[in-house]
Amino acid sequence: MSSSSRFSRLLSEERPVAALWGCQLTTGTRSCVVKEDDDFLEHLVLLRTICLGADARDELHVVAVDSKNTYGDHKPVPIAALRSSVLPMISLKGLELVPPVTFVLKCGAGPVYLSGQHVTLEDDALSEPHKEELSEEEAGDEDDGGAA
Repeated sequence: MSSSSRFSRLLSEERPVAALWGCQLTTGTRSCVVKEDDDFLEHLVLLRTICLGADARDELHVVAVDSKNTYGDHKPVPIAALRSSVLPMISLKGLELVPPVTFVLKCGAGPVYLSGQHVTLEDDALSEPHKEELSEEEAGDEDDGGAA
């Protein structure tokens, strides 16, 4: 099953909560780690754009990623090669990564900006019993009110 069809299936069964996410990679900060919370919920990082900063030199900038999605010995996999005079930005669609995810600036001085969404999938089954309990309590209150 592909990750996009798996994610689509999850979206129909679970309620997603998305937060804007971003980081900057430079010579001083060559990596960025996105961790999952210890909350027993499923987390996804949806990477949407990778772009060079306005003051980035005209040199090759290679961004790589290491996550649970990679197979074998966790070596960072290059996902973008940017150069300010040729390709200063890319937009991504469908790159869904399971935290923990590490983004690494393999070459270039940056700054390189990454942005996307950190999605937490909340199980609707956990919230439905609460709604049902409230409905039963309200029904019980109406019965009491009618008897008085």
